[in-house]
Amino acid sequence: MEKDPALSIDSLTKKFPAAAEYLIEIFVINRDYGMVKNSVIAKRLGVSKPAVTQAMNRLRKYGLIEQDLYGSINFTPFGRVIASRLLKRHYLLEHLLISKLDYDWIKADIEASRLQSSISADFTKFLFDTLGRPDTCPHGNPFPDSERESEIINAPRLSAAALGERLILVRITEEGETAPGLLEFCYKYGLKPGNGIEILLIKESSIMVRLKDGSVLEIPSVFAQYICSSLE
Repeated sequence: MEKDPALSIDSLTKKFPAAAEYLIEIFVINRDYGMVKNSVIAKRLGVSKPAVTQAMNRLRKYGLIEQDLYGSINFTPFGRVIASRLLKRHYLLEHLLISKLDYDWIKADIEASRLQSSISADFTKFLFDTLGRPDTCPHGNPFPDSERESEIINAPRLSAAALGERLILVRITEEGETAPGLLEFCYKYGLKPGNGIEILLIKESSIMVRLKDGSVLEIPSVFAQYICSSLE
């Protein structure tokens, strides 16, 4: 279906309040893994498959996505623009909450999700300029179409690190942000983008690392798979 030329983020979310959540999820799944299907969205958002099917039908109706015979979901050019703008708003709100309002690094993602559909394009631009034109969210995930987007997205997972490597933490994936206990663990032990670690021991269930303060930390493998890093 052709897109509605009058459709904006504001009008879309008035017609379909959950649209922003679904569009952002499609964007980040596609960016990290390439293929997006209803079952993956359902798992990530904690909703039923019928609910996702209904949501995809609505997004298709508004000209935002296409879905092939095998169930793979892709954005239309218009849909990608809308999703990119929503994700940028989300990241800027996280920065505002954490950097300027000293809000909880762990809870900021949830609050940003509640606010992302409510702010204007003008305020979004104001935030971007006022916050120093950031190119990642506070958890390290890159802004859509930013210069370093591909480099950051392709940074290896910590679970693939080799013994003895000295690494700089790059990001906690969007999927990881929703993994139970992961953000709390990272915040508690200072596993934030820009901080360095050294791989001391690799086991099946965990990775032992030395932190920048010299202390030793055991990172569960279930967490390591969502933490990305680059060589120092």
